[in-house]
Amino acid sequence: MRKHAQPAAPAALACGLLEDGERALFLARKNVLGEELLEMPCVEVMAGENPVAALHAAFRAQTGIDAEVHDILFQRRHNAGTRKRRAIIPVLVFKLTAKSHAVRASPEFSGYRWLSPGDMGGKKLSRKSEWLRQ
Repeated sequence: MRKHAQPAAPAALACGLLEDGERALFLARKNVLGEELLEMPCVEVMAGENPVAALHAAFRAQTGIDAEVHDILFQRRHNAGTRKRRAIIPVLVFKLTAKSHAVRASPEFSGYRWLSPGDMGGKKLSRKSEWLRQ
């Protein structure tokens, strides 16, 4: 029996936390059932890649905001594999600042939301943002 080679797992997941007062920016996307899923702007970083540069480019492409990437605020863990074949990678959450907070979400997203920590209770999160519930 032939086994299929698994694609290389990313080395980390770099996420950007852009705050506007007490609220943080989340991008919304619709799943196949039409439900809205929220996710923090993020990018999978491969081994040898600079997470700051990758996050800066991905954040600009996803949100249309030219933000400056600062220090890591905190770290979590994320399963980048499947439930059967787990591939646990670190999640690096960077603090971002920007002069303008006018969001132009890329076409892959259905919109955006500015949410405070108290508003997150009943919201559904995408697979890349499940680590927020930890």
